[in-house]
Amino acid sequence: MYPVHDDDAALLLSLTVAAKRRPAALDEIITALAMSRHSEISAKSKLVDAFARMSVCGLIAEAEGGYTLSAVAQAMMTGLRAKDDSATRLAHLKQQLTDFDAKVKHPSIRVTQEQLLAAIQSYKAAEYNHQGKNVQTDKPKTKTNWIPTKDLVQGKQHLPSKRRKP
Repeated sequence: MYPVHDDDAALLLSLTVAAKRRPAALDEIITALAMSRHSEISAKSKLVDAFARMSVCGLIAEAEGGYTLSAVAQAMMTGLRAKDDSATRLAHLKQQLTDFDAKVKHPSIRVTQEQLLAAIQSYKAAEYNHQGKNVQTDKPKTKTNWIPTKDLVQGKQHLPSKRRKP
């Protein structure tokens, strides 16, 4: 595949996170993209082009009203290390995309700028409403009974000293 753009690798990486268990909607993909790029989202036109390029190569598929990685793209993702940061993963993924050769042309997925604009606006609204909170994993916190360390130590039995017997 030639040439490889930064947005292509970022889109595949965000789809890896967003579509882990089921096909992801556009707003989930935008949220994962923003999280991997520290709240920086590419221009809508660049993302539309990235969707078109990745779908023609057969790396992105449309399923159940959402988007997911194809089997070939999932095989690419298995080579990424979990311990690496986002920049290292993007660089490794871009290298894999340059070596990738699409044998068959697939139908292009049509994502409009209006759809992306709505997804970006919903992400920004959620980010604005959840300042200081994680957008994807907000759960109501249950009140736990906190036991002070002092109370835990008082109930502890002291062990005998390790003195040698003569």
